[in-house]
Amino acid sequence: MKNVLKSNHFLKLLMIAIVMLASEVYGQKIKPSESGYAPVNGIKVYYEVYGEGQPVVLLHGAFMTIDMNWGQLIPELSKNRKVIAVELQGHGHTPFSERKLSHTALAGDVAGVMDYLKIDKADVVGYSFGGAIAYQFAIQSPRKLNKLVIISAAYKNTGWIPEVSSAFKSMKPELFMNSPMHTAYDAVAPDKTKWTPFLEQMIATAGQPFDLGDANISKISAPVLIISGDNDGLDKAELAKTYKLLGGGISADLAPMPKSQLAIVPGQSHVSLMMQTDMILGYLNSFLK
Repeated sequence: MKNVLKSNHFLKLLMIAIVMLASEVYGQKIKPSESGYAPVNGIKVYYEVYGEGQPVVLLHGAFMTIDMNWGQLIPELSKNRKVIAVELQGHGHTPFSERKLSHTALAGDVAGVMDYLKIDKADVVGYSFGGAIAYQFAIQSPRKLNKLVIISAAYKNTGWIPEVSSAFKSMKPELFMNSPMHTAYDAVAPDKTKWTPFLEQMIATAGQPFDLGDANISKISAPVLIISGDNDGLDKAELAKTYKLLGGGISADLAPMPKSQLAIVPGQSHVSLMMQTDMILGYLNSFLK
C-alpha cells in the first residue's frame, strides 16, 4: 500500500510538472518547411521537417507531441540543422494502430521515415520513451546513425529507480484525462476517439519489463551523449554502468578521451530537464558539431 501511495504521488507531481512544461512550450512555434505521413511498416507515421543542413531526428517522450516536447528547441536547432521530428505510433498526428508496440517496431518506423525522406544517415536525439527507441535504433540501424543523444532515458526497465518503475505499473487511463497530453492529442489526432485505447496500449507497454541488452549497448559504435537530471528518476549507478559500456568512466589523463559523453545536470527532474532549452541546445551544438 505504501508503494502504491508513493507511485500515485509521483504521478501527480509528474502531471504538475508537465503542465508547467506545456505552458512553456506552447508559447513558441514555427511552421515546418515540410510535413506529412510516411507509409512505413503497415502504418502512417507523421513527421515535420525544419531548416537546412546536417539532418537530426527528434524522438519525443511518451504521450507527447512534437510541439509539447520540442517546441522551444526546434526554432533554435533548425537555424543550422535540418530537423526531422517524428510522432511515434498513436502519438499526436500519427493514427492509433492495433499493431503491437515494441522498441523494434518503433525504431523500424524511424528508419522507414528516413528512407521515405531519402536521408541516408542522421544524428538521433531521443527523450524519455523516445530515448529508449533511439537506443534500439542505434542497435538495429547502425549504418543510418551518425551520433546519438539520449536525454533522461534507459535501455532497460531496471535503469529506473524502483519508485518510478512502480509508478509505471500503477498508471491508469484516468490519470491522463483532461491533462496537457490529452489537450495536445485532441488538437491534432486524426481520430480523437482513440485516446483511451492509445492510453491503454501505452500503459500496458510501460508496465512490461524490457532490456535491450548490455551486449547490444556495448556494440554501439556511434558516439553517444547521455544527458540526465541528477534527480530525474534514473538509477545513477545503472547510468554509470551504461556509460562504461559505451567506453566512458575512465581516467582520460591516462588514456584517450572517450568518444561518448555523460552530462549529469544538477537540480533537475525528469520533466524540468527538458525545460532547460538553452542548456540542452548548448550540449547538442557542442556534441553534434
